[in-house]
Amino acid sequence: MKIILLGEAMGLFMAEETGPLSQVERFRAAIAGAEYNVAVGLARLGHEPAYCTRLGGDPMGLRIREGMAANSIDQSLCLEAPGELTGFMLKGSTLEGDPDIAYYRKGSAASRITAHDIDKLDLFGCGRLHMTGIFPALSDSALAAAKRLASRARALDLPISFDPNLRPQLWPGEKEMVRTLNGLAEGVETILPGIGEGKTLTGQDTPEGVADYYHSMGVKNVLVKLGGQGSFWSVKGGGSGYAPAVQVTKVVDTVGAGDGFAAGVVSALAEGLSLPEANRRGLAIGAIQVSHKSDNEGLPTREQLEEVLRAGRV
Repeated sequence: MKIILLGEAMGLFMAEETGPLSQVERFRAAIAGAEYNVAVGLARLGHEPAYCTRLGGDPMGLRIREGMAANSIDQSLCLEAPGELTGFMLKGSTLEGDPDIAYYRKGSAASRITAHDIDKLDLFGCGRLHMTGIFPALSDSALAAAKRLASRARALDLPISFDPNLRPQLWPGEKEMVRTLNGLAEGVETILPGIGEGKTLTGQDTPEGVADYYHSMGVKNVLVKLGGQGSFWSVKGGGSGYAPAVQVTKVVDTVGAGDGFAAGVVSALAEGLSLPEANRRGLAIGAIQVSHKSDNEGLPTREQLEEVLRAGRV
């Protein structure tokens, strides 16, 4: 069964030298977007991701379509916008910490998607939906589209996973961000916040508190990412526990770690594995991803994943 990813795929220009983005002279082109990263991760594990987005008819949109084809990502839910532009971003290079990021996505083709566009999609053969909190923040119409797709998924009894992936800079204010994203999270099968995101969204200071908050909203599975400390998992009415992080010999780039975690969790749940098993896979893929520079090029095949799971380190 296909796994739907709703999001905005963007062009990515990665700096090939350190320093302020305004002074960088050499960039390498790639493709970015949280949901796109998850789609790549799912495809490399042998799943069939179907990416739902809206692409302009420009060279950037064509590059993304070619990237999807190269990564075996189903494009049947990709909408065409011939006269519009596709968003892109710049990503700096740093020797430590998180790199500088600059987005150019306001008014992009993807941000102009509508609920009516979602109504026209053929969801036959789809088995799950994965969403993040990024896409609904792009515009009022993107939020309406996200709500409509979630509603259609529920009508078809498709499990929904949700990664809040907070981007405060995209929202008018924190209160609206919290209210909107918690509204989208209500009743989903699985939610995957980081501990900082969980505190912002729920007001709770502990992973257990974050989990209890979302269980009270009807969420079955809660996974709280704890960075270098691993993660906390909890099943509503079932068990819970902590899991240590997979050891990483050298952290190259932290961007995309959460998307790798999501790809591991979603793929495992789609295969019928338990939440602790899904959590373990997510931690392994997140660790693999931070040992690579690109947002998604390091995402593993199933054979590479099994090797890391056996070794317990990257």
